[in-house]
Amino acid sequence: MTRKKMATGASTVVRPPQVVSQGNPQLDALARALSLECTTQFSAVADQQYLYDYQGCLSLGLAPSAREHPVYVDFSQQWRTRHRGKELLLKAIGGRREGLRVIDATAGLGRDSFLLATYGASVEMCERHPVVAALLTDGLKRAAQDPDVAGFVQRMTLHEGSAIERLSRCLGSADQAPDVVYVDPMFPDSGKSVLVKKEMRLFHHLVGKDDDDDALLAAALAVARHRVVVKRPPKAPIIDGPALSALGARGRPQFAVTGKAVRFDVYPIKAFGNN
Repeated sequence: MTRKKMATGASTVVRPPQVVSQGNPQLDALARALSLECTTQFSAVADQQYLYDYQGCLSLGLAPSAREHPVYVDFSQQWRTRHRGKELLLKAIGGRREGLRVIDATAGLGRDSFLLATYGASVEMCERHPVVAALLTDGLKRAAQDPDVAGFVQRMTLHEGSAIERLSRCLGSADQAPDVVYVDPMFPDSGKSVLVKKEMRLFHHLVGKDDDDDALLAAALAVARHRVVVKRPPKAPIIDGPALSALGARGRPQFAVTGKAVRFDVYPIKAFGNN
């Protein structure tokens, strides 16, 4: 799980997280499954990341002495603090459609996947980093026990592994092809790192920079039935690269849904209602 680059682009070697089990057999098993070092206590190494139990949630963070909030998946909290209104993502995917089949090719902490599920979509989350996939699995299990959100997470499944490989299995199969593929690559460095939340810095440090955005977008365009939606910072360039060059105009968005903090580039394939 060593990364050559962080999200900032600086060359570094990222130390794998350690699992602080403190006698928890589930955390012991997780350490074995992920081939991570298991320990009973936090060390004095300042930048060492840990997987541990925080208020009943599998969490990723620094030692408690760092006084930084850990990262974990909490769909119940997301539902309680939701702000309904002008949802840019809803507009970008083509509006509320019950039963819409979506593949979230870059699930991360699952927040956008959960939002799509609350719109009525069936969402398959793809996450290739095993630590992040473990956080998602834990979040889904806990949410399934909460009656307020259990109905939403029933529409969510997790594929641990390469999204490109998962999408390739949809080629030539109308039954498996998703209506929408959603892509949210790691945002490029804006030079405003002080604005990034502390917990997201931890996440970026672990996951690193996405280097195959163009190949992932090309794979999405090859299988989506109706549209591909790509999340970007408002002033970021569109995704480009060798894998998209051969697609010509199909490899460029036809329009965007833009807010103050985010832009959704939309690549329409076929109008909804046309099968």
